[in-house]
Amino acid sequence: MSEFASEGSQAAEEEVAFIGASPDDPAPGGDDSSIKDPSDWVSGDDPMTDSQRSYLDSLARQAGETLPADINKAQASEHIDRLRSKLDLADG
Repeated sequence: MSEFASEGSQAAEEEVAFIGASPDDPAPGGDDSSIKDPSDWVSGDDPMTDSQRSYLDSLARQAGETLPADINKAQASEHIDRLRSKLDLADG
């Protein structure tokens, strides 16, 4: 192996050592601090998506609630979370 090739391999190994999470970082999905509050979303003021509307309609019917149809993404997410909790639906 040439001296140049071994230097390149060493550089690649050094780069690999810094890619990804460190051993001290929490496992993906294991830390709720990475989940943004819906009110902090960049697109939170956009109208709710069709998927949110459909799911929220289904949840509201199950819970016997009526909700305004003109809510934004963040509000829809908060209602979905609240109704899922009220209906005791598990995550996932």
